[in-house]
Amino acid sequence: MTDDAAILRRLTEVLESRKQADPQTSYVAKLYHGGADAILKKIGEEATEVVLAAKGDDPKHVVYEMADLWFHSMVLLASMNLQVADVLAELDRRFGLSGIAEKAARVQQK
Repeated sequence: MTDDAAILRRLTEVLESRKQADPQTSYVAKLYHGGADAILKKIGEEATEVVLAAKGDDPKHVVYEMADLWFHSMVLLASMNLQVADVLAELDRRFGLSGIAEKAARVQQK
């Protein structure tokens, strides 16, 4: 069994280090160099691949594509100087809240 938090910490460290890397030699640096549009395009592609994998009813393929989606989502977070901990804190905040009530509160805030 792997330590989930350790994996996320290691990946976060790698993504941070790639901010200084050469886009010619690092895929992540190339995404950073392309800016938000490049990263968002990749997230859109990966989200679509998750949907297609799920429609194909192949659990291993879903896991593979979900890993790509999480990875690229973490690239986006890092590019915005956010961390997985920020997302986890938001998920933790939502525990015990009705999903319907939480969404209604967000709509009222807009």
